[in-house]
Amino acid sequence: MKHPIDERSYKDPVCGMVVSRLTAIAEAEFQSKTYYFCAPECRDAFLADPQQYLHLHRQHGLKAKLPMS
Repeated sequence: MKHPIDERSYKDPVCGMVVSRLTAIAEAEFQSKTYYFCAPECRDAFLADPQQYLHLHRQHGLKAKLPMS
């Protein structure tokens, strides 16, 4: 039996990469909404200051900078 594949895509709010539920490496809940991430580092940066990334995400053309490990 085949299960339906969720084809929806989501933009990682930290780096802007497009992921799906199937390709996302990490996810987090914030204000009753699930966010999907391409890497644990993006999720961790988001959880440290979600409002910063949600604000940046709304501003066209701005890219968030991830801290270098």
